[in-house]
Amino acid sequence: MGKKTAAIVGSGGLIGSHLLRHLLDDREYGTIRTLMRWPAAPTHPRQEEKLVDFNDAESILLALTDVDVVFCAIGTTLKKVGGDKKRYWQIDHDIPLRVCRMALEAGCREMAMVSAIGANSNSSNFYLQLKGKTEEDLIATGIPVLHLMQPSLLLGDRNEKRRMEAISQRIMKPASALLSGSWSKYKAIDAGDVARAMIEAVRVPRTGVFRYTWKEMMELSDQYTSDS
Repeated sequence: MGKKTAAIVGSGGLIGSHLLRHLLDDREYGTIRTLMRWPAAPTHPRQEEKLVDFNDAESILLALTDVDVVFCAIGTTLKKVGGDKKRYWQIDHDIPLRVCRMALEAGCREMAMVSAIGANSNSSNFYLQLKGKTEEDLIATGIPVLHLMQPSLLLGDRNEKRRMEAISQRIMKPASALLSGSWSKYKAIDAGDVARAMIEAVRVPRTGVFRYTWKEMMELSDQYTSDS
């Protein structure tokens, strides 16, 4: 059996950069295809960069030809889109959904996606409503295997500065130790652990929709580390 081909959407972000690094080191994969809006010069011989217009289904379809699994970690913030909620929705909802549909058309049967704890399409909170609706619409595509990671606050160093998030990290990192039982799903989690959990989740052949909160992601991350 030949080595697998993985595609990453959002490889330049906090979780996506960890995904790229770990997948390039993973012996199960022969090619890591990064779908990019702008050129970024691949730095590894097994990284295959595809420039994609995410508004063009055909462009996405061509980039996903012969891909075995799609890892989606794309996302933005209200600040980055200048408070434009429509633009926010287009990035965090429309792109993953379009990618999922084109992946199916290209013959790919598995996707791992970064969502959020509390995702709920009926929520009065815009962000949680957005994530909930995205989950629902991805499931509705009928993709045979869908992994939905639901982290709370992400820990890690971003390329861009987010003042309030940095403050939250300083508060939540020690506070997370006090959360237990049903509250443990709200614990802050390192972006690298989410990435490792995504890779470990797709290793087991299965069919269905799977959601992972802090406990499940940490278990998968630890398993990935022990297997590597």
